[in-house]
Order: sequence, then structure tokens, then C-alpha cells
Amino acid sequence: MKETIGNVLLNLDYYDGEDAYSDGSIEDRLLEIVKTTPKEDYQKVILTEKSWPIFYHLSPERENILDWYEWKDDASVFEVGAGCGAISGVLCRNAKRVVANDLSKRRSTINAYKNQDASNLEIMVGNFNVVAEKMEERFDYVTLIGVLEYAKSYIGKDNPYPEYLEKINRLLKPGGKILIAIENRLGLKYFAGCREDHVGREFVGIEGYPGIDFVETFSKPELEQMLQENAENLEQCRRHGCDYLLIDAEYPQEIILNV
Repeated sequence: MKETIGNVLLNLDYYDGEDAYSDGSIEDRLLEIVKTTPKEDYQKVILTEKSWPIFYHLSPERENILDWYEWKDDASVFEVGAGCGAISGVLCRNAKRVVANDLSKRRSTINAYKNQDASNLEIMVGNFNVVAEKMEERFDYVTLIGVLEYAKSYIGKDNPYPEYLEKINRLLKPGGKILIAIENRLGLKYFAGCREDHVGREFVGIEGYPGIDFVETFSKPELEQMLQENAENLEQCRRHGCDYLLIDAEYPQEIILNV
């Protein structure tokens, strides 16, 4: 089943009827805002609401994570874990075609209303594992922005990364690129006592996530090493002609691993 919201195609062919992830009632408020408020008035709403989730999802600030990137002409992009569309807009402005995937219909509906002017956006609602298995289209880029840290939840293994990256690689055209952005578990704010973003506890990432089996982040050297150690995936990537690009969220730069 497919729906159209503005110019956006909301594809429900892989949706099982249940939202497996939710941030709670704030999503109802977000949906109300994007349905009734012109995008040019979002800043007024942000100032009035004084809410971090409202700021995060409606402010253009989050787009800075990819706004600097030089995309190839007529690019196609598959966005994993699109959520409420915090970066879907910047992808649509820079690519010819964007397919955004998320587990939640409500979050995807927020994304559709927020980016309803984008005629190049298709949102596929459903479990990534199912969508990736069924997907025949191949893309110039696959983005993992705030997504890789949940691989254990998606795959259900102590070391899910070889299998997860293999699924990602299969979505790429020859010469395609995977764009990864992830919190640095050794970020300065965590040493200063800030709570870890995913579990809400001080120092837990610095200590290596003891007793936590659903999420983990990495330092940049750890992430590079993890990709290098996945020899099977890197050999497939080598044959496929693709690169991994790691985006440093604090200092916009790219590292291309020519593996």
C-alpha cells in the first residue's frame, strides 16, 4: 500500500502494522506542528515550545552533518533510520532520488509532512532487514547517521557488524559510498560528566558499555579498525568498488578507507 503526502511517496508495502520504536507523545506534537505550520515558521515554534525534541527535529541545524558534503551529480541515496526527517531534507536538496527507511509509520509520516515539497523523496516504512532483502534498486550512497550504534538491536548478535555491513553493501551501485556518522564514545563532553546519549548514564561509554547489549558507540580509531577487521565485507566492498566514508560530527571532514 502506498500513500501520497504532498509530493512525497509513503510506501507501506513492508510495514507490519506496528511501530517498533517511538519517542512517545512528543511525536504527536511534532505531527501536529508539521501538518499545520509552514516550514518558514518552524523557528517561531522552536522559540515558543522550548523543547529539545522540537528543536532537534525542526531546526535546520542537524542538516550540518551532511550539508557540507560534495555529492556526485544525479545521485541516488538510501537513508537508513530516517526517523522524523532531520536530515532527509538536505539529502533531497542534493540528490536526484532519496529513499528513506524507518521502522515507524508515525515518524515517517512526520518526515513526509515536513518534507512534503520534495518530489524526489520516497519513504519506505518497515524493518530494514526486510526492506534490504527485498530491495532490487541500487544506490550511489547509503547513509548511516546515528544508526550504526544500534546494529546489535537490528541483528541480535554480539558482533553484528559483518552481517550488517554486508546488507548495506548490497544496496550500493559499483563505486558507491557508505556515509557513517556516530557519536564518539570518548568525546570530551563525556569526560566532563555528561550522560551518554543513548542510555542516559554518566561515563558508561568511556567504560565500554558494561552490561549493555543493545547499543554501543566507538571512537574514530575504533570505528576504522572495526571496518578493517570485517575482512569479508571489505573484500566484497573491494570487488564492488565502494568506499567507506566516516563523517566526524565535530569537525566536518571525511576519511575514505581505500580498502
